Amino acid sequence: MTDTDYDNPWTFNSKPFTTDDIGIYLGFVYIITQKSTGMRYIGRKYFWSYKKVKGKKNRVKSESDWKKYYGSSKDLMALVKKCGKEDFERVILSLHTTKGDVNYEEVKQQFKNDVLEDAKYFNDNINGKWYRKPDHIIEGREVNEDYRF
Repeated sequence: MTDTDYDNPWTFNSKPFTTDDIGIYLGFVYIITQKSTGMRYIGRKYFWSYKKVKGKKNRVKSESDWKKYYGSSKDLMALVKKCGKEDFERVILSLHTTKGDVNYEEVKQQFKNDVLEDAKYFNDNINGKWYRKPDHIIEGREVNEDYRF
């Protein structure tokens, strides 16, 4: 069964990615691009969530909200709501079998693409440790004064 029944599917190697494609993978690193502006966001997402269920001793594994996910950037989420999902391309850059590999690749891609200094990225921090500085002048982009440093 192929379930591309969700809006604006993620793609991997130029093909829609489905639940059937998850296989052994735990998570992925992605890039979301706003088609109309070229603005981008690099992040990570896990395919599974583990929740404590009342009356059960162990946590229950279930599929996460990865199909509906548009990143953790408030600016990006606001634009998705304002402009519509169709204006955004969601591409899986890499798939990983461990949390450590997912986390490492996300940080690697964010530094490699210079997301904190390049005005074409929505990212305002890397791993919650490195932040876009509010006094850093970025041509062509307003910098939100709420950024931590």
